[in-house]
Amino acid sequence: MKMDDSWNRKIVLTGGPGAGKTLITRLLAERYPDQFVIVPESATQVYSELKTRWDRLDIPGRKYVQQRIYAHQIAQEDQASLAHPGKRLLLDRGTIDGAAYWPDGPEAYWKELGTTLARELARYGQVIWLETAASLGIYDGEISNPVRFESPLDAIRSGTRLLELWKDHPNLHSVGAFVHIEDKIRAVEACLGVGPGSQESSTSSFSRI
Repeated sequence: MKMDDSWNRKIVLTGGPGAGKTLITRLLAERYPDQFVIVPESATQVYSELKTRWDRLDIPGRKYVQQRIYAHQIAQEDQASLAHPGKRLLLDRGTIDGAAYWPDGPEAYWKELGTTLARELARYGQVIWLETAASLGIYDGEISNPVRFESPLDAIRSGTRLLELWKDHPNLHSVGAFVHIEDKIRAVEACLGVGPGSQESSTSSFSRI
């Protein structure tokens, strides 16, 4: 029996708000349509559907939304894996990201959802953490995403929490912040082994953790 390799084809781009996740996943899928397909961010879709955002909800509301986001993420991943068996999936965030927004902390998040950190890490073949441009003083907040609520400092802190959550993944890469998005895309391409950046030594751009 052929083993399901869908986990190995799932590549998570994670990081705080303003890290470029959505833009980079879209551009890479456009540039390499034979290799990649996008799995869009579930949180933005759920919040947009509910016409709200995290900072406008009470504690029960935040928990309810995070449960919705988790279920939506799983469904999207499964559908994309079945629909595109020959492609790698570029995920704008993964299931673990939700733990950073659970009011009672990550351990309570795993327990509520009936899962574990180890189980969620095993869902993915590669993780690329992107540093938010807020660390460079470049951050447009809700202008580019109306469900975004974080201040520049909160965006940086969110990124730090996410890196801590993903740190035990065996194929985790870190890409720093760049003034120019094309430089960041090249660094991500190097992590993925595509494009001209895949042949360059870019230790100042990214690192394997």
